[in-house]
Amino acid sequence: MNQMKLSDQDKTKIASLDVAAQPKRDLLVDAFYRLLRNKAAVAGFVVIVLFLLIAIFADVLSPHNPLQMNSGKGYLPAAWVKDYNGKSGEAQFLFGTDTLGRDVLSRTIYGARVSMAVGFLPTMVILIIGTVIGMLAGYRGGWIDNLLMRITDVVFAFPDLLFFIIITIALRDTPIGQLMNGLFLLFFALALVNWVGLARVVRGQVLSLKEKEFVEAARCIGASDGRIMFKHILPNSLGPIIIIAALTIPGMIITEAILGYLGLGLRPPTNPNDLPVFITSWGDLMLQGQQAIRTQPWLLLAPASCVSLVVLAFTFLGDGLRDALDPRLQGS
Repeated sequence: MNQMKLSDQDKTKIASLDVAAQPKRDLLVDAFYRLLRNKAAVAGFVVIVLFLLIAIFADVLSPHNPLQMNSGKGYLPAAWVKDYNGKSGEAQFLFGTDTLGRDVLSRTIYGARVSMAVGFLPTMVILIIGTVIGMLAGYRGGWIDNLLMRITDVVFAFPDLLFFIIITIALRDTPIGQLMNGLFLLFFALALVNWVGLARVVRGQVLSLKEKEFVEAARCIGASDGRIMFKHILPNSLGPIIIIAALTIPGMIITEAILGYLGLGLRPPTNPNDLPVFITSWGDLMLQGQQAIRTQPWLLLAPASCVSLVVLAFTFLGDGLRDALDPRLQGS
């Protein structure tokens, strides 16, 4: 049989049909592969997962009871210190002990629970409040938009740290302030004023998307406003939301460390026979380390290093997510 010869035009058409028939990868999948190529973001993610595991399994990883006075000799220096004010470190206390003889390493491990919880839980509340307000303001428009944005402007104008301090001092001795040793009040204060930036970003995204063709098509087939907002517009706004979440978490951790450093953080338990889930935070430990920095500098070393590592890891991850989800890089 004579083989049919295809012209160059036919070959081009067949090639275009083959390309069109190939399944296209989802944009989030492409963003994930671009994120994996960012070594700094991957390293940050590994560090975050490591600290999350430390926080979850603190009771297993902790070498000593964080409230137990172990040494009976007052404070001990770190294990690598051979002679400090007439005292030498012991191998069983890697970062030494504080003035009461409590193991610094164990307290730092338990402090990861508070700091990581303060990073993630208020951020979840912030995402819910900011996304809902931003979606309603941008989609509804009119007086609803004006009302919600004026409320946002008022909250945004109030100094965050000053608000945290006022709320904590005013409600610290109330039943709300005593819930979870004061951790619930900290969650409430952090989440109450930090949603404004996200609300503005989501509103801007909604304003740019609500007149698009796919939204008009959804309206034409009778989709409700709620379905259009949360099934069509919200998925196309996830990129900025994810980036803001990744960059908000380290801000929460730093704020908790500041409040703990000021003595307005978690209420520390004292009974070594009753270990609650949340015992201390890195901010509280830094406060103790600062007060004894001349005699026990190792008290400040461990919690400060942990805060620095976690904040740096989230910063790297947030920058990587921003690059991976950038629409201008979709074709790269």
